[in-house]
Amino acid sequence: MTVRTILKMGDPRLLRIAPPVPAADFDSDAIHLLVSDMFDTMHAVNGAGLAAPQIGVDVQLVIFGTDAPNPRYPDAPIVPRTVLLNPVITALDAAEESDWEGCLSVPGVYGYVTRPTWAKIRAQDRFGNWFEREGEGIVAQCFCHETE
Repeated sequence: MTVRTILKMGDPRLLRIAPPVPAADFDSDAIHLLVSDMFDTMHAVNGAGLAAPQIGVDVQLVIFGTDAPNPRYPDAPIVPRTVLLNPVITALDAAEESDWEGCLSVPGVYGYVTRPTWAKIRAQDRFGNWFEREGEGIVAQCFCHETE
């Protein structure tokens, strides 16, 4: 288990737009290790999602979800582990809902955020295969938050 340091608000690396994961990096040991480290890091702080730039890695890679309840939010729905490389939101519902949202790069701060109730995303898996996924509620919220 490797827990990486999460960059905090004010770090200029968080303001950069991350480049796509290069095709040559798919299915590499480095990508598999990065994904594993990101889940270890997110779970160590009871987070719901994490983007690679938050740990200082400049690539478009996002993870969220878990296979077990979050001890900090035991009543929250379980969202399956999700890995998105080079994600692009392709559709959003016009209907919106508001909920409390936090960010691991801004610890202890929460805001009431309005997000679409449904979103569709196109991304690649860690092997480079393109796929589409749609979700509502917390999944749509994660799509939007983690790709910002």
